[in-house]
Amino acid sequence: MISRLRHKPIAVVAVGYLALIVIASLLAPLIAPYGADEQDLQHVLAGPSAQHLLGTGVLGRDVLSRMLYGGKITILGSLIAGGLFVAVGVPLGLLAGYLGGWAERLVLRLADLIYSVPVIIILLVVVAIFPNNETAAMIALGLLGAPGLARIVRSTTKGLREELYVRAAQVSGLRAITIMRRHILPRLAGTIIVQLSLFSAGAVLLETGLGFLGVGSRQASWGGLVAEASQNLGSQPWLLVPSGFLVITFVLALGLLGDSVRDAVAAQYGAEEARTRRPNNNTTQPATVDSPHRTDALLSVRGLSVEFGNVPAISAVDLDLMPGEALGILGESGCGKTVTALSILGLLRGGGHIVNGSVRFDGIDLVGADPTQLRAIRGGRIGWISQEPIIGLDPSFTVGSQLAEAVRAHTACSRRQARRRAIELLALVALPANTARSYPHQLSGGMAQRVGIASALAADPVMLIADEPTTALDVTVQAEILDLLRDLQRSGLAIILVTHDWGVLSDICQRAVVMYAGHVVEQASVADLVRCPRHPYTAGLIACDPHNATPGEPLPTIEGTVLESGNWPVGCRFQDRCGLVRPDCRAAPVELVELESDRLTRCLHHLELNDLVRQ
Repeated sequence: MISRLRHKPIAVVAVGYLALIVIASLLAPLIAPYGADEQDLQHVLAGPSAQHLLGTGVLGRDVLSRMLYGGKITILGSLIAGGLFVAVGVPLGLLAGYLGGWAERLVLRLADLIYSVPVIIILLVVVAIFPNNETAAMIALGLLGAPGLARIVRSTTKGLREELYVRAAQVSGLRAITIMRRHILPRLAGTIIVQLSLFSAGAVLLETGLGFLGVGSRQASWGGLVAEASQNLGSQPWLLVPSGFLVITFVLALGLLGDSVRDAVAAQYGAEEARTRRPNNNTTQPATVDSPHRTDALLSVRGLSVEFGNVPAISAVDLDLMPGEALGILGESGCGKTVTALSILGLLRGGGHIVNGSVRFDGIDLVGADPTQLRAIRGGRIGWISQEPIIGLDPSFTVGSQLAEAVRAHTACSRRQARRRAIELLALVALPANTARSYPHQLSGGMAQRVGIASALAADPVMLIADEPTTALDVTVQAEILDLLRDLQRSGLAIILVTHDWGVLSDICQRAVVMYAGHVVEQASVADLVRCPRHPYTAGLIACDPHNATPGEPLPTIEGTVLESGNWPVGCRFQDRCGLVRPDCRAAPVELVELESDRLTRCLHHLELNDLVRQ
């Protein structure tokens, strides 16, 4: 942002002018030609002259000297008000926007209360209690303005909380205070500076107003100069020019600086798209957990149901992951694969919440776990690899610092040891050591994905969740990432791979769960799924695989589209796209049944499908 400001002439001029005024005010005892209250009775209310460059006021006091001495009083008052404005408003806004709940309600109610009372009335009461004490007035002004800043910071924080790099930090197990301080607060800098510049300008005008009313400081100040000029406007109108010009240009420079910062931030981060929610057109009752957890599984999910608002997204999802196993979750976009993966880690956003079910990881139910337990497991025991790795990296920090941060979140090591471990992690994913000094925008897609994998491995987890980790990569880089994931799985790491690619699934996974319209429709080994699918949706996905296409002929497709969440029919959810549909498929919900050991399907006519596949 600073580099962009340097290329804005208006910003450079504004900063230079503000710096000149501040420095001149601080050096007033050294550079002022006269003392603040030194009198020259022979030149009372005189215009500019060689002795007094900007003229004199009442009792012959030098205007230039009083402007220099008065700047210290006015600027100090503005700094006090601005300091409290930021010191109180920013933490309140961060907590409200990131934590939500009671913290958000408290900040909003406090802001509503402050806005309901005229600020100037409170300030007049303060100066009445503390006569001629501008410090008390500026403290009150800063405290009264802080809730307004908190509302703005809260709104921005709520948007930043949805960024993938913040989710990546949560998955790494970083504490909330660390995420707010290192990953959200830097992105708020532009907003804070803009608001601070506007508020400081208002504080200067308010100090001038208090001086004009005669309730401000008795020492030389810009407000006092304006008051003195207004009282002698008829006899010496020139007296208003220097003080008025100084106040106006100082406030204007603050405003121009705020505008320049706003433009620089907009150019750096770009405009964010507004998110909308779909209305709730249909609701269903969540399914109940009706099967026990497997005690030998590293991860066992039973009856997992998730809603966004009141709209169901997934229902009654069951799956198991054994130690050292690679399990695939397969399906079209919108079938609930990513929601299932995020539910395991408790990272649902946009009003998403688990309404039923349990997620048992290594004996701990993650659904009922407290934030401390979840933070220790995220990144520590379970790593996350996102679909878009470059977005999962904070653009404000180097790769090495982000890896070191993930290491320190779960190990009691020094900064030097964490940096050394970051280099080791980069080597583990076949990246050179100098990658640690690179920023995310300097990485290629394949390098960013490797960094994402390195971050997921920072604390030596026993399980990885990879959400379509090769979708955005070219074929060569995709093969390299798959080789890396295969090596990790062979070393004993359990992996859940979310994908819609049969080739990726067959390359990595031993078993797979096929999802459609928010629930599991088939589960089996990958070999059995490919050789003999027991659900029409699985068979349709296999038929659509480009590797099975006939050259010169159109690619086969599954007619229709995935149903919107919540708009599910009473019977089989695949009924409108299925060539085997019968009246009984539409009559009642179809249960997931076990055909043989670890072979499940949600199809009433799977035997007919079996006969068709054999033909």
